[in-house]
Amino acid sequence: MMIIASGNFRDEEYEIPKNVFIKNGFQVTTASSKTTPCTGMLGALVTPDVLYTEIDPADFDAVIFVGGGGAREYFDDESAHEIAKKTLAANRLLGAICIAPSILANAGLMHGKKAAVFGSQQGNLAEKGALLQKSDVVKDGDIVTAKGPESAQRFAKIIVDALQ
Repeated sequence: MMIIASGNFRDEEYEIPKNVFIKNGFQVTTASSKTTPCTGMLGALVTPDVLYTEIDPADFDAVIFVGGGGAREYFDDESAHEIAKKTLAANRLLGAICIAPSILANAGLMHGKKAAVFGSQQGNLAEKGALLQKSDVVKDGDIVTAKGPESAQRFAKIIVDALQ
């Protein structure tokens, strides 16, 4: 399950992992706050399969929050926070890239966890008790976080390795 913003998600952070997941035999469902086409920061048009509020994280191997400026729409969204919490409660992998780790931090899930996040959100994660790492991708238990588009390929590979 990949959750994108209704607008201004980061194209590469969606497309690169999605392609890696499919190439490795995983089915990818895309969710957002609307089911009409969502536009990425670089112009990608993606029509989500489902509203994010209608998913059950236990139905998926992993739930991934895609970054990009639009991901801010989920920063203080209780439904997004519940999805993140339920993902971990169901012993599923929870991923977030770019600024999206702030969704996890704001849901109270990053305290004491090693993490990577885009520079603009490092203060928020540190404030919420995350242990920021120098690495561009960090896996701590069932949580995988990454800094941005340049780490999308490695982020996807670490998730695939964890699921196999």
